[in-house]
Amino acid sequence: MSDIKKTRTTVDIYGQQYTIVGPESASHVRLVASLVDDKMREISSLNPNLDTNKLAVLTAVNAVNDYLKVKDRIERLESEIQRLKE
Repeated sequence: MSDIKKTRTTVDIYGQQYTIVGPESASHVRLVASLVDDKMREISSLNPNLDTNKLAVLTAVNAVNDYLKVKDRIERLESEIQRLKE
């Protein structure tokens, strides 16, 4: 059995309630849900005819794109730090 304590948090994303269970704090889960909700509303305002499924996919694509950009930036900064140490 896992010794990791799991937190159960209910959040609202784009008018739907979700119960999320995981090791993160409730405040962290609420922050993530709020950011997802904000991004969905932003995309929806630019594309009001999108159905919820397409809106969710575009939101996920945007999130992964942002993640990859940040990951790339971190890798470049780590390389620069390593270069400066040598």
